[in-house]
Amino acid sequence: MVGKGRPFAPILAFTFLSGCVAHTEPAELFALTPDIPKNRAMQTRMFETPNERELLSASAAVLQDLGFQVEESQRHVGFLRATKERSAREYGQYVRQVLVLILSLGKLMQPVDLHQKIAASLIARALNAEATRQEVRIMFYRVVWKGDGQVDNQYIPPGEQYMEMIRDPEVYQQFFAKLSKAVFLEAHRI
Repeated sequence: MVGKGRPFAPILAFTFLSGCVAHTEPAELFALTPDIPKNRAMQTRMFETPNERELLSASAAVLQDLGFQVEESQRHVGFLRATKERSAREYGQYVRQVLVLILSLGKLMQPVDLHQKIAASLIARALNAEATRQEVRIMFYRVVWKGDGQVDNQYIPPGEQYMEMIRDPEVYQQFFAKLSKAVFLEAHRI
């Protein structure tokens, strides 16, 4: 066991996420891009609370309020993983498919997203020795199953899946706004 198990949490999350990535070259996986600091800032918030267990419980409750089911919780390392499933079909996909079908005289079909699983991986860790300041980082991503096996000019067998990180700032803002409220209410026993 390493210390209190804290250094293991980021490795655990990275291992889980990297194991889910399909069709990614190793060089691309570790490539540094200019948007990494922006993504990290969007995914991370600090909380002034001495109780990490309550912070994880509040995080799980917020995820459940957002429709997620907690699938894994490793409190001793500050890790949560939750998922929710829903249809990935969007109205715009069908309009685009009909237009392409008409314009190509029925010879070319566009891929349609069929189903998706949206997942959230959360890591909480103390930032100081007194554990009065906590950092929470959450990563939302989705696994999408395609109808005809095409994903961004790559072939994926029909019914297979691909994974992508959700980069919509509104998703993260919504989560952290609810978590901030939950932490405040818990701290003041309201």
